[in-house]
Amino acid sequence: MKPILIALGFIVAFAAVISTSSLTIEGVPIFAICVAVAMAIQWAAFIPAYRRQTERFYDLVGSASFITVTLLALFLSNRFDDRSLLLSALVIIWALRLGSFLFKRVHQDGGDDRFQQIKPHAKRFFLTWTLQGLWVSITAATALAAITAVDPAPLSLWDINAVGIWLLGFGIEVIADRQKRAHRSTLGKDTFISSGLWAYSRHPNYFGEITLWVGVALLAIPALTSTAFASLLSPIFAYLLLTRISGIPMLEKKAEKKWGDRADYHEYKKRTRLLVPLKR
Repeated sequence: MKPILIALGFIVAFAAVISTSSLTIEGVPIFAICVAVAMAIQWAAFIPAYRRQTERFYDLVGSASFITVTLLALFLSNRFDDRSLLLSALVIIWALRLGSFLFKRVHQDGGDDRFQQIKPHAKRFFLTWTLQGLWVSITAATALAAITAVDPAPLSLWDINAVGIWLLGFGIEVIADRQKRAHRSTLGKDTFISSGLWAYSRHPNYFGEITLWVGVALLAIPALTSTAFASLLSPIFAYLLLTRISGIPMLEKKAEKKWGDRADYHEYKKRTRLLVPLKR
């Protein structure tokens, strides 16, 4: 119960800080409404997921939450300026692609083994859904803060850089995911991939993920004021989550368990960077 309360305490404090710079509706900050909706979606989805003991729509709910809160921010703020529309489009395109990809993958694989020991325990399973709400809220925070900002900021030529960074990250993530799925469909999931982008990075898809959120943050910055700058935690959070918590550490441990006794795997690790896709 304690981890759940800590997660809730953090997201409430985070939302409260940024909400002081948000447009309001009936006196309620729109940013706070978006965070509340993101959390409510996860908790509502937890009920059938726990009853059916399934995680098959976990990632789909997460992606749908990004789309929902982004559109909610856009319409409640009545904000249809170029920057807000562009930010919304980037978030929604990413969410649609990732959500459909992960949903298809979990059904093809028959499940997600990360949840096997968690699903039977209500509190632990509920925590994973709560953490997904926190992930949605913090990761989308910079875009939401810009969309719900009191004053819009017109686009400028400088914003081409931000969009370019997003396109670079999105492209790397999509290509890396497709290369890995193609590898697994041909050689099986018990083999490791060392070709394509994976010859330059052991986790190029995560590099792409981090990069695209940096692009979103750079595009949002001109619209941020005062406490809304706290939303720039978004790309930092994405980096820490993927490199220190649930992404790379888990996969590296799993890979070591699978292929740690193989010389070719250790040679691959030796010659390939962990994250940034550059040749050593």
